[in-house]
Amino acid sequence: MIDQALSLLQAELAAFLIENHDPALLRIDNIGLTETSSGSSLTDHIVITLVNIEEESALKNQSAMRRSGNGKVSYENAPAFLNLYVLITCNYFGDNYILALQRLALVIRFLQGKTSFSGASTASGAAVSPDLRFTLELYTLTFEQINHLWGSLGGRQVPFAMYKLRLVSITDRKRLREVPVIEEVDTTISKFSI
Repeated sequence: MIDQALSLLQAELAAFLIENHDPALLRIDNIGLTETSSGSSLTDHIVITLVNIEEESALKNQSAMRRSGNGKVSYENAPAFLNLYVLITCNYFGDNYILALQRLALVIRFLQGKTSFSGASTASGAAVSPDLRFTLELYTLTFEQINHLWGSLGGRQVPFAMYKLRLVSITDRKRLREVPVIEEVDTTISKFSI
């Protein structure tokens, strides 16, 4: 689902840029590779990079029971709800730096206007699960965090925005066991003689 979430974001953003007459190239890739021999393909692109994953702790303790339609209860592990930290960079240099800033402003404008995404209602034609749903919110870093981020990515800082992509659900849907539903509880006390 992580790949589908980023693909949906990429497809929706590409459609918005086309509507706004901006033929920017978008790519899901590791921006940390920019200054390597394989990073030349990232130049003059808007790059979407996953930089961190965290589990949403508020939803961690969900019930493992699910009622089946056949009068039984099945037990399965609860899904993991993830928050993805996504770095969107405008990787343009030299004379194109102003273009990078313009495109970053377009990205922020798009994500300010559309914060909720769903695989069921996508108009972009992205091949994603209809169950996929997430929201995006701008995630502000301190100067110290920015320094650590770009230091760990091993590159020079380019215009960027960090977003927190909330609640991607990942589950195996593996049924652990199935038992009949308890329909009645007998609360009578019986005497036992010893």
